[in-house]
Amino acid sequence: MVNRRELTPDASPQAAYGARLRRLREERGWSQVELGVQVEYSGTHISQVETARKSPTLRFSQRVDSALGAGDSFEREWREMTQGALLEGFPEYLEHESRAAELRLFDTGLVPGLLQTPEYAQCLADSNVQRGAITHEQATDLVSVLTGRQATLARPHPPMVMVVMDESCIRWEVGGPGTMGAQLDHLLEFAARPNTVLQVAPFKIGERRGLYLPINLLTLPDMTVIAYAESQTRGHLERESTAVWPLLTSYHQLQTEALSQSATIAMIQEVRKGYS
Repeated sequence: MVNRRELTPDASPQAAYGARLRRLREERGWSQVELGVQVEYSGTHISQVETARKSPTLRFSQRVDSALGAGDSFEREWREMTQGALLEGFPEYLEHESRAAELRLFDTGLVPGLLQTPEYAQCLADSNVQRGAITHEQATDLVSVLTGRQATLARPHPPMVMVVMDESCIRWEVGGPGTMGAQLDHLLEFAARPNTVLQVAPFKIGERRGLYLPINLLTLPDMTVIAYAESQTRGHLERESTAVWPLLTSYHQLQTEALSQSATIAMIQEVRKGYS
């Protein structure tokens, strides 16, 4: 085969992914262009993934799994590769989040990931790349992970999702007027769903806020409650009830101090006017 580049699967996880992709494609007698048609990517894109010049994404992996009849093996391989871009403890959290019956989220400064638009999330990822905190490949992985997480909200029996955001989340402009305006619109759409509650904790509640750091509280199908919190460099999953229940109590207390959902919607609509 002309210009066929030899692969070295042991060179990296990306190289192993690419080598397996080529092997399964060739077993079916497909060219890169033919596989590209199946998964709605160009033949050039297929070539770049096979030779580890381009990292696969979640969407790509899921489509390859479907086209090649590979179950979810490429998606699982992708998730293993992307764990390097995630904080310690977060991959384990994701497993619980995907099957949780109820989610309680509190965030400050930034809109919680599950509620971010793709443009808002991409802007944050690009900023991290510019600061040298992550690579372009890791930024792509992080946005893909977020897209996968948000699929939880669209499953046949979605979880109940309660969100309390510090007022800074809607005041801090991210990505310019267009991106921020669309993000505020998305929050209003989120609040209109039958399985969601959205509240803003206004600046004026001061010392009555109770929670000062972002926290996620998950109720699992067996009614067990676990908590997940992050520092700048790592995440921590807490299962011990003696540590989780005080956080749950603080969350409930914060909900009573936060604006009602109707008042929250009114505040977001008022802020949205500044981005018209």
